[in-house]
Amino acid sequence: MVLTPALLFRTMSTVQVQQLHFEPVAVYFLAAGLIFVTALLRHGFSTLGAVRGLAYTFSNTIMIGVPLVGLAFGEQGLVTLFTLISVHSLILLTSATVVFELAAAHQSARAGGHAPPHLLRTVAQAVRSGILHPVPLPILVGLAFAQTGLVLPEVVDRPLQLLGQALGPLALLLVGVTLAFGRVGAFFWPALRIALLKNTVHPLVLAACGWALGLSGLSLAVMVVAASLPVGANVFLFTQRYDVAQDEVTASIAVSTALALLTVPVVLWWVSRGLS
Repeated sequence: MVLTPALLFRTMSTVQVQQLHFEPVAVYFLAAGLIFVTALLRHGFSTLGAVRGLAYTFSNTIMIGVPLVGLAFGEQGLVTLFTLISVHSLILLTSATVVFELAAAHQSARAGGHAPPHLLRTVAQAVRSGILHPVPLPILVGLAFAQTGLVLPEVVDRPLQLLGQALGPLALLLVGVTLAFGRVGAFFWPALRIALLKNTVHPLVLAACGWALGLSGLSLAVMVVAASLPVGANVFLFTQRYDVAQDEVTASIAVSTALALLTVPVVLWWVSRGLS
């Protein structure tokens, strides 16, 4: 609510729209869509299939992605990542909401239960939540400010800089706290399956799509690293809302985060070779 908006707004407040590259972002969602649809075909058109598909594709782009990409690729890499983050939750979570609602309606019809809430109303709420959120909103506002040609006064810019610099260390510390108190228990093996697919298959599919479409360089490297990040916490919100696979997803967040200590350095080494 404080550190993240400060970093996102300040970084994007000097970026011109023509500097942004949306092709790698489009490839990111192409890869995510392919994996999500495959998950539905594998697990069936159900809320369980939808939540697993979301877990396979929804990355922890803020708590881990921002400090990692900033360290590895600098501000240029952060601009590329923020371009993705500005629509990451909006596109993935809104699309997932549509699938979840349709799957819930299908399951309800088969079980003879009560009809779920109206689909359009639910999707509209998801879109509103995806925009009026402390992650995409400061990106969009910062980008709009940059187009005015104005410059932030020092009395505003300096505090934003200090707050933004605090995000990386504090975010990684909080990830450690989450791991320390996370419980895996009997769900280790299902969680490991999700973690392996999220941390390894997702970046491989994205890299293959990017290369097939002729993309390369820093933008594609940032997208591949973003795809290799562990499962994001927003997936758990869907398990709560639709009462499906809560323990499995909770365990997968912990396991994929721990596994990332091994897989993310390998991905960073891999993409750095591609840039050299």
